[in-house]
Amino acid sequence: MIKATYDTNTLASGTAIAQGPPSFVVNAWVNDEVEMITSEPLIDELSRTLAKPYFTSRLTPEQIRAFIDIVQRRASVVQITTPIPNVATHQEDNIVLATAESGGASYIVTGDHGLQSLEQFKSIHIVSPRVFTEILQEDKAA
Repeated sequence: MIKATYDTNTLASGTAIAQGPPSFVVNAWVNDEVEMITSEPLIDELSRTLAKPYFTSRLTPEQIRAFIDIVQRRASVVQITTPIPNVATHQEDNIVLATAESGGASYIVTGDHGLQSLEQFKSIHIVSPRVFTEILQEDKAA
């Protein structure tokens, strides 16, 4: 099974919007086609993001709580055991890199163009939800 760390923007978008690549990759995880690797700092960031007006206007408080609960229960929540790198522009992005490395993820799935511009961190491929959708479809076909 493919291991991937989903950035907060991918999770939040995939939850609030019913169609498109972010929704597809979130559903792939929910349907056990992907092992999602996350960490407490990323879950905290997800909670803060989903509390913003854009998301609260699209999701009920119950839907937000339920989604965060699913992430906490069904994702592989890892302790960050590797040093947090200083290669991304934003500290939050460095935490994403450290989470993926600590959990042995093969991919980071993000809509953040700054993070995508790295393309790879050590052996971890950094891809958009659209590219990850293609990877998952190819994996299914194989």
